[in-house]
Amino acid sequence: MEAYILEWLNFLGRWFHMIVGIAWIGASFYFIWLDSHLRTPRYAEEVERLGLSGEVWALHGGGFYRAQKFKVAPPEMPHPLHWFKWEAYSTWLSGMFLMVLIYYVQADIYLIDKRVAPLTHLGAVALGLAFLALGWIIYDILCKTALSKNEPVFAGILFALSTGAAYLLCSFFSGRGAFIHFGAMLGTIMAANVFFVIMPGQREMVKAKAENRVPDPSHAANGKLRSVHNTYFTMPVLFVMISNHYALFTSHKYNWVVLMTIALAGVLIRLYFTFKHRGNHLPWLFGGGLLILAALFWALRPVALPPQPAGVASAVKFADVQRIIGERCAVCHAEKPSYAGFVAPPKNIRLDSSAQIVANAQSTYAQAVVLKAMPPGNLTQMTDAERELLARWHVAGAKAE
Repeated sequence: MEAYILEWLNFLGRWFHMIVGIAWIGASFYFIWLDSHLRTPRYAEEVERLGLSGEVWALHGGGFYRAQKFKVAPPEMPHPLHWFKWEAYSTWLSGMFLMVLIYYVQADIYLIDKRVAPLTHLGAVALGLAFLALGWIIYDILCKTALSKNEPVFAGILFALSTGAAYLLCSFFSGRGAFIHFGAMLGTIMAANVFFVIMPGQREMVKAKAENRVPDPSHAANGKLRSVHNTYFTMPVLFVMISNHYALFTSHKYNWVVLMTIALAGVLIRLYFTFKHRGNHLPWLFGGGLLILAALFWALRPVALPPQPAGVASAVKFADVQRIIGERCAVCHAEKPSYAGFVAPPKNIRLDSSAQIVANAQSTYAQAVVLKAMPPGNLTQMTDAERELLARWHVAGAKAE
């Protein structure tokens, strides 16, 4: 019953996280687009009277819209005034709920890999939380230095620090655990930007207006800077959110390089659209992102095993293959998994019969032999000799003979 409840909590948490995440990212992308498309107001008399800095006219859903931006604040504070904050908070809170539910409660399955580092359950959780906190602290300190004013230099420093974080995470955790913590670190920075910088600045601007003081424009500048940073963090975070479905990336020997390569490609593609919104068409940014992905595609291509002598191939007995899969894989991949925490076979792949083993031979070979992603964290202690035997069986034709 406990596993059943966890499965439902997992489903509901993911669904909610996806909904609020779409709302947050959608609002972020829209306002970046909006700010980049501001034009001189159509009615000149409003510029001086209202203190406008620009406006955007749009047509959507059969209606005309006019969005205006003030240089600092409107002449009078309107009511109601809509604040964009709960999308960010809800996304982070639901993400942390899933982190605790999946990677901390079930750390032995999804977070710890003894082949990577001999962590204890408590030690792994503490280390994961430390990465989230330190990521924000270091980033926030850097943003308050003069370095943040030089965009290329600041971007280079952030990328170098992020690469170091990716390397360390992949040196302590399982591939899946490392990737998700990298994304959570960036997500924490994004949410903290809203909570500690953007929202307090906006509150101060509203307060100043209510007290008939001229709002400090630095709050608007700081808020915009952090919002721009958030839009670039979004692409790596989105990749990480789906990365646990792709052992090709998370289980690679140099998974930290793979992670940063895809992150870089995503940032370049996002950068292309950001500049395009500003009227600067730089196709090399988009092309560069695609070229990086193409290079990664080539670098990760599978290498076929050399054919083995007929005598060696025929020496593999299916009974041995069935025993290995039964002991190491079928505890989870069965109609009724016996391993704690599973109520159904992952990805609906069953390996509890001869027919199912043969039918799923290709995926078993890919996950257990090529990627060594299964069993997760090598929970069932599959040996290299057993993986080699599965490889020989696959080369011999993967038959139940």
